[in-house]
Amino acid sequence: GTITVRLLQTTIFQNSFFVDTEGLGLLEDIELGSLDKHTLSIHFHQPWVRPALPRGDWETIDAMLKIYLQQFSHLINEGAVQRDVPYPFVVQCMAGCELYPNRTSRSFAYVAYNGQDFLSFDTDNMTWTLSQNTSLSRYVLAYLQNYTALSELVEIIFNATCVDDMEVLLRSGGRAALERQ
Repeated sequence: GTITVRLLQTTIFQNSFFVDTEGLGLLEDIELGSLDKHTLSIHFHQPWVRPALPRGDWETIDAMLKIYLQQFSHLINEGAVQRDVPYPFVVQCMAGCELYPNRTSRSFAYVAYNGQDFLSFDTDNMTWTLSQNTSLSRYVLAYLQNYTALSELVEIIFNATCVDDMEVLLRSGGRAALERQ
């Protein structure tokens, strides 16, 4: 059947100085790894995950994750302060891909603000779409539309890396883990 990889992020902005982030990677409902919020590094939950990808790939993913999380917190805080958004608030992100039995795939990315849909990424035409029309959502949308390096990175991750890495994970232990369930 269809197999899905999801990366989940929940960030609580207590105030403009204190941000708490949780992260989790899932293959269906199998926990692949989680974010160590103190080091912003990945903690692996399955013994077959880390050896599945070459060391250089993990180092790249780890470095990109740290940069992303720092820029994410800065961007959201900057927008919140400029637009008098009241603290505390919660931002949730879910991104990943689905691999269908016919070998086609679909990628997705969604952002929620205080539990409500906020933005989504249309992976067919590589554009961000507002789910709610607020000062903060328009600010974030404008920022993302002008941040071409991020858009290019997202395109690469969605159109190549996600499915390729999922297939590697399935070959190195993920399929057996799914079948055991």
